[in-house]
Amino acid sequence: MLLALEQIIVPPGHQLLLKNVNWQQFQDILKNLGESRSARLSYSQGTLEIMTPLPEHEDNKVIIGDFVKAILEEMDIEFRSLGSTTFENEAMRQAVEPDDCFYIQKEAQIRGKKRLDLEIDPPPELAIEIDITSRTKFNNYQELGVTELWRYNGKTIEINILQSGKYVQSGTSLAFPNLPIADVLHDFVEQSKVRGRNATMKAFRAWVREQLARHEQS
Repeated sequence: MLLALEQIIVPPGHQLLLKNVNWQQFQDILKNLGESRSARLSYSQGTLEIMTPLPEHEDNKVIIGDFVKAILEEMDIEFRSLGSTTFENEAMRQAVEPDDCFYIQKEAQIRGKKRLDLEIDPPPELAIEIDITSRTKFNNYQELGVTELWRYNGKTIEINILQSGKYVQSGTSLAFPNLPIADVLHDFVEQSKVRGRNATMKAFRAWVREQLARHEQS
């Protein structure tokens, strides 16, 4: 690297793109930045993107992650949320740090593990990206085999399902096929900014229960 990491400043809401970064250099950058950093990294075939999120980005990330947890709890499904864990596969030269991610059906396979190796362990089944200042690229997630990717741009939620190695946009979540997530998620996100987090979560849980009851009756 021509510049030391301490010489690089990425303002909130901006990205820095570095090319021709080999795997060892990427590992060195991860180590030097540490786990307490605010920046998030995305690495694909020698290209490294360093992003620093805005407060709006973090707010949306947290509330949408809470919505997913609420759904899984209401459905009584065991899950594991690993937040912005760094997922790597050296053989594929891919690495990504989602805004949030979930193991659902495969939760038991990684339960209790402190370290994950995607050359052995499965990738998360659902990843969430908040695309407020930039649009998430598919490369990493497709190559790593993440089954479902949600992208929220502050107005709409885009659901992408992995089919034959490529993402296909869908109106229905594969993880939650009986819930019209795409139709209501933005409204609940906006509610949280007016009514507050707790009131919104109560309303969202009530909506989930209503949808599940309707499905059982049909």
